[in-house]
Amino acid sequence: MARITSELFVSQLVRRVFSAGGFAAIGRKGAEMAGAVFVIARPPGEPPALYAPAVQTLADEGGGRRFMREAAADDAAIAARLEREARFDPDYWLVEIEIRDAESFIDVAAED
Repeated sequence: MARITSELFVSQLVRRVFSAGGFAAIGRKGAEMAGAVFVIARPPGEPPALYAPAVQTLADEGGGRRFMREAAADDAAIAARLEREARFDPDYWLVEIEIRDAESFIDVAAED
């Protein structure tokens, strides 16, 4: 099964969040076809959370995009993590979403 492009995935995520009454913004545009997608979730009244692409062992066998929550728990830690990512892979996407239950909008891999 072919994976949808990063650009289409981000566009769909933004539309779904807006449709549910939340807010979403693209903070960084990456490679259109296969750029890694990072999501910062900012639920109202809660600290932010960073979701990164899941490691290969937790990837979706059907070709879908899976995410895993990073340890970064505040804006400074998130910024530092994304700086490291930019040095490693400057073609990543960043989407910020403000909505309750952000994990219902992305496929978060269960870590065993």
